[in-house]
Amino acid sequence: MSIRVGIVGISGFGGGEAMRLVAGHPSFELVYAAGEGSAGSRLGDRFPGAPAALAKLVIEKWDPATLPTLDVLFASLPTGASAAALARVPQSVRIVDIGGDHRYVEGWAYGLADVWPDQIEGRTRVANPGCFPAATLTALAPLLADRLIEPGNIVIDAKTGISGAGRGGGGTFGYADSNENLVPYGLLKHVHMPEMATTIERLSGGSAAGLVFTPHLVPMTRGVLATIYCRGRATTDQCLDAARRFYAGRAFIRVTDRPPQTKWATGSNLAFVSYAADPERNLVIAMGVVDNLGKGAAGQAVQNANLICGLPETTGLEGAPVWP
Repeated sequence: MSIRVGIVGISGFGGGEAMRLVAGHPSFELVYAAGEGSAGSRLGDRFPGAPAALAKLVIEKWDPATLPTLDVLFASLPTGASAAALARVPQSVRIVDIGGDHRYVEGWAYGLADVWPDQIEGRTRVANPGCFPAATLTALAPLLADRLIEPGNIVIDAKTGISGAGRGGGGTFGYADSNENLVPYGLLKHVHMPEMATTIERLSGGSAAGLVFTPHLVPMTRGVLATIYCRGRATTDQCLDAARRFYAGRAFIRVTDRPPQTKWATGSNLAFVSYAADPERNLVIAMGVVDNLGKGAAGQAVQNANLICGLPETTGLEGAPVWP
């Protein structure tokens, strides 16, 4: 079976990772690539290591009116840049939006694939979670579902690699700025806060009031580590057991007894979760690790595309992480 695929924003980090995964996918055929600054160049010019079969594909200027016949379109555009254009894409084209414009928007499924796969299967419009929510919510979901923690007053301390800012990086994430440096940002108003709060409330049935989220930029290329402080009387073993039950049979989730590390997930669609708890202090620490370009972006996007196309969700995603 050949499923015709297009990627918008292919020159960015998320789009480029989607290209890499689609190129190795046994059922997907990349037939359309679009971008802005890269329009007119060949894929091999932007990605010298692109497979020979794709190297001559010309990157087109993004225009929904000139789309070829497609089955699936991946959109990897900055937040605010995709809503109007994707509204013009025919309903016959299934869309996975890796960007932020359609998370919890009516008519779009929220693509937290390992938690709600049944809500994604067969849909035509799926909004990928952000990279921080992918790490955070994957770790919290079993605890919230089992009522082991309170949904309110959760504190999230997260670290991300520089590629999370995108290929443009806002002009402030060059080597000299980022090397030997640690930077908090997005204090109290980060764009991922609303989707995390909404998902916490969906999972728990309670209020996420008091949620605190502080992301930090660390001098590495890829990876997200979320350390999450919660109120609850559960033990460490109860948390681990809840996660193992919740994710039983889920191919991409690893529940580990020891604190996870970002390198464990590099270049993969895996997510690692772990827990440490002290009932006497009413404290549960949840930890989640993903590759921000894998499970945090293109990997989960391909997983979602598999689900909406009726394929096994692991198709094209079973490669091992890169180590070291």
